[in-house]
Amino acid sequence: MGSSYILDEANMLYSSPASIWEVVIKYQLGRSDFQTNPARLLKGLVENDCIELPITATHMLGVGGLPNIHKDPFDRVLLAQAIAEGCFLLTADKVLAQYPGPIILV
Repeated sequence: MGSSYILDEANMLYSSPASIWEVVIKYQLGRSDFQTNPARLLKGLVENDCIELPITATHMLGVGGLPNIHKDPFDRVLLAQAIAEGCFLLTADKVLAQYPGPIILV
């Protein structure tokens, strides 16, 4: 289901530096459950015309207004960005999907 949103050329795709930051941290920690190379991820996003959505102070204020459902600070930033920018956040994270707002569980 999520791929239909991504493959639909009518949709603009955005990525957040928060995602790259999270991948860099997990990659550097050498987590066995996380093997994504951050440079390769960024290259793939650029090659697929994904627009980088800068993190702003408004987004950070939005994080402060979120209920305390999810403890992951990176995911909270992504949600605050989606809310502020009027975008949908696609996620496979069932806990993150419990937030009210523009989230699509894929």
